[in-house]
Amino acid sequence: MEEILNIKNLTKAYDDIVVLEQVNLTVHKGEVVVIVGPSGCGKSTLLRCINAFEEIREGTVSLCGETINPCREKLNKVRERIGMVFQSYDLFPHKTVLQNMTLAPVKVKKANKKDAEQEALALLERIGLSTKKDSYPRQLSGGQKQRVAIVRALMMHPEVLLLDEITAALDPEMVREVLDVVINLAKEGRTMVIVTHELAFARAVADRMVFIDCGRIVEEGTPEEFFENPKTDRLRKFLDSFSY
Repeated sequence: MEEILNIKNLTKAYDDIVVLEQVNLTVHKGEVVVIVGPSGCGKSTLLRCINAFEEIREGTVSLCGETINPCREKLNKVRERIGMVFQSYDLFPHKTVLQNMTLAPVKVKKANKKDAEQEALALLERIGLSTKKDSYPRQLSGGQKQRVAIVRALMMHPEVLLLDEITAALDPEMVREVLDVVINLAKEGRTMVIVTHELAFARAVADRMVFIDCGRIVEEGTPEEFFENPKTDRLRKFLDSFSY
């Protein structure tokens, strides 16, 4: 399989506090890698390092063989190829849904505005929000905002999509509508790296599970191996604390 992301010996620290230590991970085209672990273990920090939102102390992150971090040359161009969705949505409050979705393709990629709008409308139709194209973020529910944030990232045609706890800020009844969008993206063969605390969702969508604890990858494997036959006591203890 074609390699999309390659993380080698990544170490991230804030002063003397090591957050990630010697992390190695490879993600292939069309693969969905789901990262889980206890709060504060470094999951979200890893995603931010991949997209060079965080400086790393050691190691490298490469996209299709091109170094992203620590080399910052042409960083913005590389970032155009990586989509990232946060739990806080980050939609522009003064712009409509349609304007939020077309801003980056038109301004950054110099896409034709009419073509961008047509693509945005098609994506909104797919997620059941075509009637909200002229609405502002304040007029949307949390689940609707997050669905818009996901398809907005798709408008840049990223080679890999990073999803960081995208249901953490949602009420329970809104979680399902967002997860359904991600499951459909997985079925389409999208390359994704997902950080989540929703283990049932993780099991349904993942090609590979990764468990991080104290800044290190402790265990990884297929969902079946991961959930049915964990190899480490630490993962068994972690899974025992959940109902899924």
